[in-house]
Amino acid sequence: MIVDCAHYRDGVRQAAEPLTLAEARACRAAGDGFVWLGLLDPSEDELVATQEIFSLHELAVDDTRAKHSRPKFEAYEGHYFVVLRTARYDDAREQVDFGEVQLFLGDGFAVLVREGRASELATARRRLEARPDLLAAGPVAVLWGVLDKIVDDYEPVVRGLERDGEEVEASVFSEAASDATVTTQRIYFLKRELSDVYRTVHPLLGPLDSAERGAVPQLEPLRSYFRDVNDHVKLVNEEVVALRDQLTSILQASISLSSHRQNEVVRKISGWAAIIAVPTFIASVYGMNFGDMPELHWAFGYPLALAMMGVAAISASARMSLAAYSICLLFRGKESG
Repeated sequence: MIVDCAHYRDGVRQAAEPLTLAEARACRAAGDGFVWLGLLDPSEDELVATQEIFSLHELAVDDTRAKHSRPKFEAYEGHYFVVLRTARYDDAREQVDFGEVQLFLGDGFAVLVREGRASELATARRRLEARPDLLAAGPVAVLWGVLDKIVDDYEPVVRGLERDGEEVEASVFSEAASDATVTTQRIYFLKRELSDVYRTVHPLLGPLDSAERGAVPQLEPLRSYFRDVNDHVKLVNEEVVALRDQLTSILQASISLSSHRQNEVVRKISGWAAIIAVPTFIASVYGMNFGDMPELHWAFGYPLALAMMGVAAISASARMSLAAYSICLLFRGKESG
């Protein structure tokens, strides 16, 4: 559907009410100012009409139909085609929602197609309409305004993922860690979300670096503004990479601690098994109840068997304690050395 469509002359909106596609065609044909058309999940008829009115290249329109393209800047005859990915952190679900924005920028028009609801862009239009000096630069101002809004929306996403990372880190190193499997799964899903955010942000670095160097003449009127956006994108990209590396370390620590806890359990079971091994052997011997066993009818046989079991258990326990103490002394000696 058409979210908004307006005609701008010298940076000023000419009518408060949105234009129809027919009115947008007339304004486009007049060649005075530029038309900014905003579409949200357009129908096929709306897309075909928009292609015909603004002479959009069929390959770019096909990419709009296909959706889920990687962020990119492409030049076609008569216009530029820009794909951006939006992101929004949902606090309730602790997940990141992604969307997509395609922009067609040409002489006298800016067409914006939004897929999904990960970011609202009405504030970008209102912000630019409050700055006629920027809108006077034409469709390039639309690109800057939309790009700046989308990049600003990346910051809360990174903050939300950082909080999730701190939670799983605390869970991993907690002595009362409950289910290591659940923690490992959450780390894995966080890493996958971070990979999606990285694929959203990283492709913007190359085109924005080119804009900052002045390699794109069409962006020259707002070059300093694109340089500011580039700084923000670089910062977000560095934070995403650092958080991804941190989660990798947390995942490795989680696996190591899980193995350590399992070894502790096995060691305790092995210790108890060693302690009761000899008493079990003695009990099994005297539990055979053969008639010719010499101790079977001896009055002191039962107390003696119990005493032997107790001595064997205490001796095994003492040997294990002595071995553990020796290991501790050995490690302390190495640390002091």
